[in-house]
Amino acid sequence: MKLPGRVLCDIYKTAKKQEMYLYVAREDGFKRVPEVLLSQFGDPQLVTTMLLAATKKLARADVVQVMDDIINQGFYLQMPPPPYPLAESR
Repeated sequence: MKLPGRVLCDIYKTAKKQEMYLYVAREDGFKRVPEVLLSQFGDPQLVTTMLLAATKKLARADVVQVMDDIINQGFYLQMPPPPYPLAESR
């Protein structure tokens, strides 16, 4: 499926896990997010609404992957970074 040029999405955080975010299409809301994920995520708290585009940069995620996941599976789940920096392989 070809990605649209832009995706309007809402970004939610959870009180259960610091730095975990759930991105959903504004037009779909949570209706395409699996119930099991919503129950584990807890009470979603809206952080911001953002217009995603392939030319936009996100701090910790690839914007094209985020858009693809929102379009194809209904959401993108951004996990917290590891607690310690991963050692580079030698």
